[in-house]
Amino acid sequence: MFDYIQLFKDRHLFNQCTNEEKLNSLLNDKKITFYIGFDATADALHAGSLVQLRAIKTLIKHGHKAIVLLGGGTTKIGDPSGKDTARKILSYDDIQENIANFKRIFEHYFRDFKDNIEFINNDEWLGKLNYIELLRDVGSHVSINRMLTFESVKERLKREQSLSFLEFNYMILQSYDFLYLNKNNKCVLQIGGSDQWGNIVLGMEIISKINQKDAFGLTTPLLTTSTGKKMGKTEQGAVWIDQKKFNSYDFYQYWRNVDDSDVEKLLLIFSDMDKDDISQIINENINEAKKKLAFLVTTDCHSEELAKEAEKKAVSIFEQNSYDNLDEIIFQKSDEINILDALIQKNLVASKSEGKRLIDGGGVKINDLQIKEYNYNLNHFNNDQVLKIGKKKLFKIKFN
Repeated sequence: MFDYIQLFKDRHLFNQCTNEEKLNSLLNDKKITFYIGFDATADALHAGSLVQLRAIKTLIKHGHKAIVLLGGGTTKIGDPSGKDTARKILSYDDIQENIANFKRIFEHYFRDFKDNIEFINNDEWLGKLNYIELLRDVGSHVSINRMLTFESVKERLKREQSLSFLEFNYMILQSYDFLYLNKNNKCVLQIGGSDQWGNIVLGMEIISKINQKDAFGLTTPLLTTSTGKKMGKTEQGAVWIDQKKFNSYDFYQYWRNVDDSDVEKLLLIFSDMDKDDISQIINENINEAKKKLAFLVTTDCHSEELAKEAEKKAVSIFEQNSYDNLDEIIFQKSDEINILDALIQKNLVASKSEGKRLIDGGGVKINDLQIKEYNYNLNHFNNDQVLKIGKKKLFKIKFN
């Protein structure tokens, strides 16, 4: 018997599961349908979502069918899981635009598995729900006492932070999604992030009571470094997996520059390489292992062609010391602009405080000159000077 659960654990795709032995047996007995939901609260997905995407791809590669549930209905409410405050309520047009972006990103990421993945919008049924019928048919099976034990609710109440009735209903609607997909699409497994555990379990319980069938839940861990820090952020903000929001070279460089201690774990997550092969490449040359990681993730999320271009550019800059291919940042010569304002203006840092910390830490240089003053005037320089941000981000300064 193939051990799916152990595969997930070995690949750092496993947080917890409702019934490991029974689910593993089911996955071996037949090809199942499973789902994972994404609320369209932003116009793109960030790098933290990649663990869940790899979990989907892992099961698809073994012949199972995935449903990616786009939260056109649930996004109207907002999931309180893992949040200290209520989510901002988005307009209908914003939700539709975000869903269109999500679908484009998913279709590209799963471009080699079109026959094993389906995209469904839960607004198809949630938008038609009769509230009285929902209360009668589903609400009667939901215990408020049980819901109060879930971390997403408990933590908010513990901190005496407001939890609206609107948000409280979110758990019931997500559970209804699972119930609906179980009945109409024979979906028996829900996958989600670690913060979704309570919502998933509630859905399983409702399926057991109403459909009188077994269902399963599995959660994935957060994408973290070896020190426990969440991955997917830079000085400029989130690392988006959409090349329209985060260019391929910067995306490649993000993965190329991870800490040595994180390379093995990340290659286990983002590659199909055996652990022995991963250990070998790391022991032989850690930098080659990082290049491999960066190339694989960039290929998955963008394309092989863009990954090759990013790799070529990185080699040119950092190994051949050629600055011909540097991205240019352009200023008006007539403007008197200091280095801190320049960092903000060109989105090289996420905030002024971030820029100050970077300068204070010696992380800003022009050519080999370390900039120590926030108000250092860029007009002291001519064209084609090299601005270095941190260890690996280089730009060519141009003046008009």
